[in-house]
Amino acid sequence: AGCFGSTLIKTPNLDQMAREGIRLTNFYSSAPVCSPSRAGLLTGRYPPRTKVTQVLRPSRFTFDPVQETANVLQNITFALEPGTALALPKKEIIIPQALKEAGYTSCCIGKWHLGDIKGTRPHERGFDHYFGLLYSNDMAPLELWRNSKIVEPHPVNQDYLTQKYTQEALWFIRENKNQPFFLYLAHTFPHIPLHASPKFRGRSKAGLYGDCIEEIDWSCGEILNALDRYGILKNTLIMFTSDNGPWWQGNPGYLRGRKHETFEGGMRVPFIAFWPERIPPGQVSDEMAMNIDIFTTALSSAGVKIPKDRAIDGKDLLPLFEGKEKKSPHEALFFYQGKELQAVRVGKWKYHRRHYLLYYPIGFKKGPYLFDLEKDPNESYNVIDLYPNVARELELLMKEWEKKFRVGV
Repeated sequence: AGCFGSTLIKTPNLDQMAREGIRLTNFYSSAPVCSPSRAGLLTGRYPPRTKVTQVLRPSRFTFDPVQETANVLQNITFALEPGTALALPKKEIIIPQALKEAGYTSCCIGKWHLGDIKGTRPHERGFDHYFGLLYSNDMAPLELWRNSKIVEPHPVNQDYLTQKYTQEALWFIRENKNQPFFLYLAHTFPHIPLHASPKFRGRSKAGLYGDCIEEIDWSCGEILNALDRYGILKNTLIMFTSDNGPWWQGNPGYLRGRKHETFEGGMRVPFIAFWPERIPPGQVSDEMAMNIDIFTTALSSAGVKIPKDRAIDGKDLLPLFEGKEKKSPHEALFFYQGKELQAVRVGKWKYHRRHYLLYYPIGFKKGPYLFDLEKDPNESYNVIDLYPNVARELELLMKEWEKKFRVGV
């Protein structure tokens, strides 16, 4: 987006939201891949608590030798480890379920990727309506679903997905404009393979990737216009972010790493919050936050109490949004690759344990690393020899966290 420094991709609607709301520059996904990150966003819990720690596959998976070879070359494994969930467990409370007690109607549109077997689909997990793909667009069979019915069989024409998602979102807003509603719009793109409608293909200066982003920006504009037309824009909290860093296309800026990695490029993502009645315009915050905070912030915004029967890792960001608090509600943020705790951030310091690097020869570990993100935001210079006491303190913090962290609590 332009408000995050892009000069090749035009995003006037996102830029407007940033100007009239708040932009966070140190916001993270809770995992460097999609399924765990979405589990974290919807539950407010670090992914290992939910046992969704890997990319989930379709239950009717179709073997693709080309894709499998690519996975091996990329050192990516989809083999399920012991104790790994096949879908988001039913005991997990997600945002739409929690909001029901406040009278909210909810809708999920787009990529779900938290289970496709009966009983695990969005409309069976608290959402009143669902329209979209049940997993990534590089998986097969790829079908477009509306609740429990396939409305477009494999292979879906992906060129029109963003258009269709937007029309479904506008329908949902129109039908529920007079009552509280929650819309979770998870666009398929820019996940690879990239697609854009004929109206947007070739439009940007950043190739097909840029076309996808500009079409998503158009979608945001359509939703903003609808909310304004119905007179509910000022009383609507809108949050915009991504589930992980870019993969083979897209630009992590000066950040080290990409999708699948716990370096900044794999987990630091854009974030904008917009709410005219509550969020003062023109704010930029460098305080750290994570998508697990979306759960807690959404419930707080709706006046719903946070569940007390389980560990909720997310914090309420509303005081930060409103300018009432200047500091992050987190003392530390933890970075997981699968079930492995690889890194922690406290203030300006980020410490990596010794771990495998995705784009390094298979079988080799590197580290540990200590980075000063204020002076070295792209994690280029390991200063562990200069500040050994800081590294020891952060390693101790990780060990203490692991002692207290019990999966499933």
